[in-house]
Amino acid sequence: MTEHPTQDDIEAGVFRALADATRRQILEDLRDGELAAGQIAGRFSISAPSVSRHLGVLRGAGLVTERRDGNRILYSLAEDRLATSVGRFLSSVCPEQIVMRRTRWRDKEAGA
Repeated sequence: MTEHPTQDDIEAGVFRALADATRRQILEDLRDGELAAGQIAGRFSISAPSVSRHLGVLRGAGLVTERRDGNRILYSLAEDRLATSVGRFLSSVCPEQIVMRRTRWRDKEAGA
């Protein structure tokens, strides 16, 4: 019987993936849309297999998705996972900031 990962396990994987500068750069590169694995690898001075391992970590953490297009693999951001994980962490560490942002948002809405 296999155990399903907990929310804590999932978020820990996200933060482990974000700990590496190359992986953070890959996520930034994907913000404007999907890229082929070769396009991503061409942006770095490390080997293609190393980039592939980084993409595997990001995929395993649920931060990127992949789809096949013929013989190419195209990667794109899975924005919800990143926003949810980081947002949940921030709200647990500094919940007053969440309250302050919501209050400012409501104030803006009321003034509009």
